[in-house]
Amino acid sequence: MPILTSTLHRIDKPDTETPATLTCAEQAQSSTASLEALLTSVNDSYHAKPKAWGHFGETGSSAFAAGLSEYLAGSVDFVTWSARMAERINALIDAHLSVGGHLLFVHYQHGETQYVSVALLHHRQGFAIDNALNVTESPQLNLGQLMLAMRIDLAQWQGGNSQQYVSFIKDRGGKKFAEGFRELLGVEEGVDASGETRTLLKAFSDYVEREDLPDDESREKTDAVIDYASNQAKNGEKVTLDELSELVDEQHPKAFYDYIRHQDYGLSEEIPPDKRALNQFRRFTGRASGVSISFDSHLLGNSIEFDAERDRLIIKQVPGSLKEQLKQRRG
Repeated sequence: MPILTSTLHRIDKPDTETPATLTCAEQAQSSTASLEALLTSVNDSYHAKPKAWGHFGETGSSAFAAGLSEYLAGSVDFVTWSARMAERINALIDAHLSVGGHLLFVHYQHGETQYVSVALLHHRQGFAIDNALNVTESPQLNLGQLMLAMRIDLAQWQGGNSQQYVSFIKDRGGKKFAEGFRELLGVEEGVDASGETRTLLKAFSDYVEREDLPDDESREKTDAVIDYASNQAKNGEKVTLDELSELVDEQHPKAFYDYIRHQDYGLSEEIPPDKRALNQFRRFTGRASGVSISFDSHLLGNSIEFDAERDRLIIKQVPGSLKEQLKQRRG
């Protein structure tokens, strides 16, 4: 993914009591293979985190959006704009966090789309082995601990045909911190990724049940849907109902799409997939008092029933190997 421009600023905050201090870069970073590898790793970590999606407010008057517009129009350079935003982020970190780090601002291209992303990179103490084979301590970036990060799809923002072109990490650092970051960006939340994903999966389950598909075919379609949505989540891309409908039924590629619209599930044309909801849909699992149960979610209501009133799980089609064990035990 070619990096068009980027910069790094440093925020020092040794502890909760010490005020955060900002050291701004004076020039942009040179685009190197190492920097591109770092961006790839940051994106991988970012895509794995639960996020909120939305758009800039109606007025578009937030300092973040206004400054980014000035940069894209060429009236201010990237380093100047990012430094102004770093000052605001420094104040946010000073109020809510006990650690600082390096602020990475990047304008890059992935495929046909350009993005601007921001991430606060924390450090941790690690170890290394030098040329003399001695173990030494070495500070390392802790990319798994992203507490502040966001990304903007510039084409969708400038095209004006989307309400979910901004995504940002929401559940790290506390609710006040997340809300402060949202206000700093000037973003109004749009689609509820978790809720939309669950509704989409409910629509799929209803569709499979209505079609009365055999278990093997149902499992195959479930795997295809989950794999597609999981790959989209991994790459930070949205699920589109058109593409999903083609996966569900190749011979009738519009059938699932039409079903969703006719049943009025209220789903958007594009849905940011939520990984937690996807993982929960794939399997039901439970363990207690020597009993371990695990089964594909699409079997619920077909070969497996749950009687909530009597607290019972009814298995209609017992696996052959388990059936033989039970017969031998009974005999």
